[in-house]
Amino acid sequence: MQIVILCGGLATRLGNITKNIPKSMIKFRNKPFLEYQIENLKKNSIKDIVLCVGHLSEQIENYFGNGEKFGVNIKYSYDGEKPLGPIGALKNAEHLVEGIFFIMYGDSYLNLNYKDMFSFFEKNNKFGLMAVYKNFNKIDKSNLIVKNNMIVAYGEKERTKDMIFIDYGTSLLKKYALNHIPKNTFYSTGQFFSELIIKGELLAYEVKNRFYHIGNPDALEEFKNYIESQ
Repeated sequence: MQIVILCGGLATRLGNITKNIPKSMIKFRNKPFLEYQIENLKKNSIKDIVLCVGHLSEQIENYFGNGEKFGVNIKYSYDGEKPLGPIGALKNAEHLVEGIFFIMYGDSYLNLNYKDMFSFFEKNNKFGLMAVYKNFNKIDKSNLIVKNNMIVAYGEKERTKDMIFIDYGTSLLKKYALNHIPKNTFYSTGQFFSELIIKGELLAYEVKNRFYHIGNPDALEEFKNYIESQ
């Protein structure tokens, strides 16, 4: 199994915390957040990793290299000077990905069974699958409507009382789902997933365990407490 980790954002919501380091390199117990992600992926038999990097990417590459000392294989895709957004960055890494691959946000720490998620995806002939969590606006604002194992609405514009699920932080894609994305163009996750939904091509895989992330100061503190409790 292969995963692409999207860790090229500017992390503006973290203010001065990420002024001189990328979000993925914020340390908890003297270990960067990305290392916790990689350790968790290894436990789930995912060792083939593509990192989409941008802001201060040399710090990530200097620390992790090709991944050998962490027991994984790491390749890099670089955003360059032009901001591409998460899916634009993924399109830029298209030459590095396999026929089916996971994507994960660079600020997410996830407790799920990746093998089960992969098996569920293989049994259904769709372009994509998103892991979802029944959130009820608790961890963050819920942003999904799910019906019959399909995602039927995504994003704040369509927010209603039926929007009780949230994007868990990882998805599975078939490589040809990237075919319609233009190269070297800013492309958001909202644009991409909304297009899959319109086509009826985005499955939902519900996860019962809550997720953690470091996308804002409150969430960062919550993850810190979680790690210290382990």
